[in-house]
Amino acid sequence: MNVVVLHTPVGTEASRDEADTEAQRESVLKALAALGHGAVALPFSLNLEETAGRLRALAPDVVFNLFEPLTGEGRLIHLAPALLDHLRLPYTGNPTEALFLTSNKLLGKRLLELGRIATPSWRTPRDGASAEPAAPGRWIVKSVWEHASIGLDEDAILTARNAGDLDHAVRARGDGPGGDCFAEAYIDGREFNLSLLAGKHGPEVLPPAEIRFDDYPPDKPRIVGYRAKWEEETFEYRHSPRSFDFSPADGPLLESLADIARRCWELFALAGYARVDFRVDAAGVPWVLEINANPGIAPDSGFAAAAGQAGFAYPQMIARILEDAVAFRSKGGAHG
Repeated sequence: MNVVVLHTPVGTEASRDEADTEAQRESVLKALAALGHGAVALPFSLNLEETAGRLRALAPDVVFNLFEPLTGEGRLIHLAPALLDHLRLPYTGNPTEALFLTSNKLLGKRLLELGRIATPSWRTPRDGASAEPAAPGRWIVKSVWEHASIGLDEDAILTARNAGDLDHAVRARGDGPGGDCFAEAYIDGREFNLSLLAGKHGPEVLPPAEIRFDDYPPDKPRIVGYRAKWEEETFEYRHSPRSFDFSPADGPLLESLADIARRCWELFALAGYARVDFRVDAAGVPWVLEINANPGIAPDSGFAAAAGQAGFAYPQMIARILEDAVAFRSKGGAHG
């Protein structure tokens, strides 16, 4: 097949999370070549007319969508699939609507709540008098749109006495790299990632992963922030390993997490591949933190690690993602 790999344009002074998109692009191109496909890379330009013209000229059978907006542009992630829908080109991963709903964390949390899936309570300064009073306690301030833990560090954790404290903290951090922010109740507990891969008979839940917080001092917040994800020389990166090893006692919990992940797939009408991030509190209650539609799939990513645990070599994983996109084309319908 003729495949266009649509990717994020990255400058010469890219941050570590942005540079990861280059490794992802090259790995996908290499895997597609190993699978016997003709593949070319095309940077996605916000000049939609220009991008559309180049796509028409390349006339791909399918587009491998790797577009992840640069820092500060997270709310634009749905533009790539929207353009591909307009051009009636089949593409990998999640449809426009699912990407928009999951990328806007507030919309995602509202939909989770409507679907009766537990997610930590939240607040924005816009809630005002219409919202329930904010409970005193620990909260974490997050970006509404940005992923890759942009803007997430220990300073994002605060102990709030009232809604005023939260609103002040959210407004203060809204000027940072993450842009618009909200406050979320901090769940102290274990952190899990459940990855899902589309298949002929529905999504396959890949082996669950736990992010451990080894040797963290008692007063250090246990969060997977930017340093833990990207800065290899830091304590956070070196002491928050990913683990696929569980005791038999964790069996019922892991089954519950897998069931909730499947419900999230159905609720958001996901496709291709996704990852659901959980916290499990001291009482054993799972809370969905967020849903990552089209998570990173570089060879060292959490998704690729989970696929490897399930027995997929990297090219096989790419083949499964591609097959899901081709399935839409064979049915003669629009993606999603």
